[in-house]
Amino acid sequence: MTEKLIESLGEEAGVDLPDVRITGVEPRLPSVFRVATAAAASVGAVTAAVARYGTRHEAPERTPPEVSVDVRHAVAAFMSERCFRIDGEKVGLWAPLSGDYRTSGGWVRLHCNFDHHREAVLRALGLSPDADRDAVSRACESRTSVEIEDAVIREGGCAAAMRSRKEWLAHPQAETVAGTPLVALSRLDSAGPSPVGTARAGGRPLDGVRVLDLSRVIAGPVAARILAAYGAEVLRVGAAHLPEVPGLVVETAFGKRSCHIDLRAEADTLRELVRQADVVIQAYRPGSLAERGFGPEGLAGLRPGVVCVELSAYGSRGPWGRRRGFDSLVQMVSGIAHEGGDGTRPSSLPCQALDHATGYLAAFGAVAGLLRRGDEGGSWRVELSLARTARWLDGLGRTDRAESAGGEPGLGMGDLLESVDSAFGRLTYVRPPGRIDGAEPYWASPPPRPGEHPAEWATATG
Repeated sequence: MTEKLIESLGEEAGVDLPDVRITGVEPRLPSVFRVATAAAASVGAVTAAVARYGTRHEAPERTPPEVSVDVRHAVAAFMSERCFRIDGEKVGLWAPLSGDYRTSGGWVRLHCNFDHHREAVLRALGLSPDADRDAVSRACESRTSVEIEDAVIREGGCAAAMRSRKEWLAHPQAETVAGTPLVALSRLDSAGPSPVGTARAGGRPLDGVRVLDLSRVIAGPVAARILAAYGAEVLRVGAAHLPEVPGLVVETAFGKRSCHIDLRAEADTLRELVRQADVVIQAYRPGSLAERGFGPEGLAGLRPGVVCVELSAYGSRGPWGRRRGFDSLVQMVSGIAHEGGDGTRPSSLPCQALDHATGYLAAFGAVAGLLRRGDEGGSWRVELSLARTARWLDGLGRTDRAESAGGEPGLGMGDLLESVDSAFGRLTYVRPPGRIDGAEPYWASPPPRPGEHPAEWATATG
């Protein structure tokens, strides 16, 4: 099944992928959804695409390198932030007010990890800025889940009412999502150069590929991180005034450099970086960067031949096309949390599977775009959404709940972990998944401090 999924991804993207061998024993997870299958397939797709890219100039008769994915390792990678340790300590992933709340009609999930999102929730509920979780719970009890969802969204926050699978499939946004490919790869222009990057010593598959990482919170950073594991030069662009989840920033920054650019005053600096980039990954609310001239068409104008990768919660079209969202919220609206809790209360997946699957599929789309660029020229656009990934996961079928095992995710995966010293302390992390014979993935550097590097590429322009 997994091999066929990978093959179909290649066919849909228009790239010829090498065969992928799936190895290892599928771990038992506390979920009816086929998380392990999604993990192995998404990791396998990007690994195969990287192998294809790394051997694109070799003679056709040459035997391609063996590509394999250990399914247990892929699952561990999907749980990477839960396995991550700084000096032996877990990192915090959720703010005190984030979570599921019972309402007068159903359940609602509130996302309060960023201060401005917490403030939006409190305004929507008519609460003071210092309200605690008990106050939020009481305020939710007098309203329905959809009423709260609507009120929070109006205030510019993030919330999701729990819906059943049936309810979601009847929703206009679900209908819009259903009409889009899982990894939507399209050409932005009809002509253009076919740059292939600047080859550097070392012979890693993605040597010479420059990636701008304009993303936060798992999916986008995971995509850029796995590209770094195969030798891409990844520059993560943040800003000192933008909120972050500190532990996630560190955990997803392996192999990258990090700079700060304030687009309110330094847009020209980002334009100069784009002019020398091969791939730009962005995961801001649909349309927000386009308003500043950094949408796909704007990026292609600055850098003919660029591959633009866009990630969103619900897609860029439809009634929720500009809505903010996160993995946990998409699980709530799409029926995943409803089914996991048997409809009585929300129960999420054992990991942020929508984020991670979308991240690895985004990396696959980026490399597929590079391959298409090399063959056909032009600039390319790759679009993915967590909601579309949720539909894909739903379509993989179900496991037997009786055979699912509980317990803390990540247990028994110690052989897949490594440790390294860093500016933050001693880090324990999951090694990058996927294997290409002769080109094993690894991160050449530990996570940098946010904004540690200048806003420039480390290598000379070729």
